[in-house]
Amino acid sequence: MTRANSPSPNKGEKRTDVLLVDDSVTDLRLLLEMMTLQDLRISIAIDGTRGYQQAVTLQPGLVLLDVRMPDMTGFAVCQRLKANELTKRIPVIFLTAANDLADRLEGFAVGGVDYIGKPFAVDEVLARVGVHLQRTDVPIAEPIEPVSLDRVAEGDIKDTALVESARQLLRNAIANPPGLEQLARMLCTNRRRLNDSFQSVCGQPVFGWLREERLRQAYLLVSQSGQPFGIISETLGYSTHANFTKSFRLRYGFPPGEVRATVQGSYQADTEFSVL
Repeated sequence: MTRANSPSPNKGEKRTDVLLVDDSVTDLRLLLEMMTLQDLRISIAIDGTRGYQQAVTLQPGLVLLDVRMPDMTGFAVCQRLKANELTKRIPVIFLTAANDLADRLEGFAVGGVDYIGKPFAVDEVLARVGVHLQRTDVPIAEPIEPVSLDRVAEGDIKDTALVESARQLLRNAIANPPGLEQLARMLCTNRRRLNDSFQSVCGQPVFGWLREERLRQAYLLVSQSGQPFGIISETLGYSTHANFTKSFRLRYGFPPGEVRATVQGSYQADTEFSVL
């Protein structure tokens, strides 16, 4: 394994921020230069097998994963990461020279959160990495005051229960969700505690989770149903059809019509294209 900056983390130090997995030495060198300039802790692997092993060992905040590698594809590596309890919550961003919709859909299907195209644009790489690290950037540090394992477990359980109750309420009212203050009152808590619990359990605030949940449901409805896109956008609480299409395109890289056509194998005309 090759590491940038210091070796294994000490107490109070942050874990590896980004694990780079790519069989191209040129691409690795370029990515390494980008990341180290941002004071990120980097580890690298030159094939999928070692990338998976290092992800399990290092528990990075994020994996940048090449799609095409000789020993194991990035898709296969991602599937293994998502099947492992130790690594399933680590966000995976795929790196690819292809701009093929089918590849992107396969990447999202196996658990990837984003794509970065080759050749790299520095600003895009840093922006996408920054967004996903903000959601998972939790330092590995021991508490200053001794805390019993029983109390930690109890706190985790309470956070998880609170978040699950909130998520159920939000899913049931996804088209017209309550505001943060109202949601907190419904759960007999306060907005700060609620947001802190979401940060702890989900790695993002309440309405960050809601935004991702809407897009997750949107993808399922677009790819697995024949519902008109206007109905889907209303069902999920988007203010306009155009806003739905824009959000979907930004998240998945393609408009809903192209995703449905690719997944279902036949194009279904829709008024979506009148607003693009």
